[in-house]
Amino acid sequence: MIRTIFAVTLAICSLSVAAGTASAQLIEKKTISLAAAKKMAAAAEAEAIKNNWTMVISVLDDGGNLVDLERMDGTQLGSIEVSQGKARTALQFKRPSKVFQDLVDKDQPHLVTLDHVTAVQGGLPIMMDGKVIGAIGASGGTSAQDEQCAQAGLNTLVAP
Repeated sequence: MIRTIFAVTLAICSLSVAAGTASAQLIEKKTISLAAAKKMAAAAEAEAIKNNWTMVISVLDDGGNLVDLERMDGTQLGSIEVSQGKARTALQFKRPSKVFQDLVDKDQPHLVTLDHVTAVQGGLPIMMDGKVIGAIGASGGTSAQDEQCAQAGLNTLVAP
């Protein structure tokens, strides 16, 4: 009987240690939900409508996966890929895609040879607690208009 109690106690302790070790190996992280992506895209679209622009708005999660894409009526098809490229650039490099546009403009054209870089203004990383949890990109207007719409979407998450 004592051996049985000891064996059960030892098994429970082993499971507790194993569970503690397993949870110590996992990382909890935040990412963009579908609801947040739709809210951001709606705000970006509202900004475009207010200014009589047409846009494609792309929202990516922290892994670069497309969570939401909105293509306003009349927006050119090419903006679908461009908006995703801008968002992907912002996500992978943790900075606005405009940084790359500015560097290319300052006589550093070699930057456009980097894989998955869309060196055009309009992509913004979504940051939380100092970490990138996603990105938003817009395309369809001028680069400044694109970023204005992306910023309007981003503001829905950072506004009080």
